Amino acid sequence: MVKFKSEKLDHEKVIRDPVHNYIHIKDKVIYDVIKAKEFQRLRRIKQLGPASYVFPGATHTRFEHNLGVYELTRRICNIFNDRYRSQNPKDGLWNADETLLAECAALLHDIGHGPYSHTFEHLFGTNHEKMGQEIITDKNTEVNQALRQVSPDFPNLVAKVIAKTYANPQVVKLISSQADADRMDYLLRDAYFTGVTYGAFDLTRVLEVIRPYKDGIAFTDKGIHAIEDYIISRYQMYQQVYFHRINRSMEVILHHLLQRAQTLYKEDKRQLPVTPQLETFLANTWTLDNYLSLDDGVMETNFSMWRNSSDQILADLAASYLDRHPLESVKINESTKNLIPKLKDLIKEAGFNPQYYTATNSAFDEPYDAYKPSGKNAHSPIEIMQEDGSLIELSEVSPLVKSLNGTLQGDERFFFPKTMIEKTAEPQIFDPIYQEFQRYIKNNELYNPAK
Repeated sequence: MVKFKSEKLDHEKVIRDPVHNYIHIKDKVIYDVIKAKEFQRLRRIKQLGPASYVFPGATHTRFEHNLGVYELTRRICNIFNDRYRSQNPKDGLWNADETLLAECAALLHDIGHGPYSHTFEHLFGTNHEKMGQEIITDKNTEVNQALRQVSPDFPNLVAKVIAKTYANPQVVKLISSQADADRMDYLLRDAYFTGVTYGAFDLTRVLEVIRPYKDGIAFTDKGIHAIEDYIISRYQMYQQVYFHRINRSMEVILHHLLQRAQTLYKEDKRQLPVTPQLETFLANTWTLDNYLSLDDGVMETNFSMWRNSSDQILADLAASYLDRHPLESVKINESTKNLIPKLKDLIKEAGFNPQYYTATNSAFDEPYDAYKPSGKNAHSPIEIMQEDGSLIELSEVSPLVKSLNGTLQGDERFFFPKTMIEKTAEPQIFDPIYQEFQRYIKNNELYNPAK
């Protein structure tokens, strides 16, 4: 008897996708989840937030990313079912009964994301993973009702996979590891829509060499170079796209904009025009329904209202975000951090509130970690399977990956108003302040426009 089974559609449905060509849907439960209003909400949430201010094509959404992760997981499950189907519980191969669960978890892995997810979470105390699990397990959601077609406890099992507490590590690591369907899709998809080539890697080869083993997912030794390619692609995407200084600057402005709105609401909510959807978060009275009503459009409606606010800081930050006026930034390190208080004093003298017009922002990433005992990638090294069936961790057989193993790549920056370094044709009253500011950052090698 099949453990998890869905009614089949009368005919296969296909969705055109620029990354995977076609996304194939045969199971009714998959189709019904996609039709659910909570899933359709993802069409209105950009995958990369403000990155489109740097890469104009990056307006793709969480909707197509979730579909892409589902499609990759479906393909991998098909490979496992064809080549590595378990014959007995102790052989460490793929249990075909887990296929539908893996596909549903892949489809819903990011269902809990809201607009500007990480910035929003930091300010309002939400957590997209917990929100996702709540959306899946709440009996009032259409997603939950669709999943219950399979069995009454199926939504809880899907949530367990996403929470990384499901008993079968193969299912968990298909969508949450250092080489999973989630990362493979977002690298290819983000590269495509940003227009860069860094994220491109040989997916066809990676899928050719992927295979299950008792404790997770491995790759055969014939595919080492394809996995190296994947690791390098991820490294380059973080350095060139995700950590781009203008992208980070717009995130800083967004954070300060919402922070200012939060402060004004607490002081006197009557002075802040705000939509009902966002007001529940400012008042900290929000529910799951309130969370599901938020999307990029709702947030930008509020920003449009705030650009006409009587509060000068709120209005300026709203205009800066909507009209793309990023802050300038300089790299800092341990030897130059001591200059920041002086720079903030000069910025304050020039008429800017440092709380809203400066920030210290770190952006570091580990391109690969052979062993991480805690965090998102806990216990998930990339394993290479030898011809005799033994496993070797990737960095042990790849000098290239070994050179990146455990390293932190990125930088830390100090953000400030661009006015502080702009040259003007006419003398200004604050010129002495600007000149002193510029002397500090140039003499201490903080600022180099070519970097």
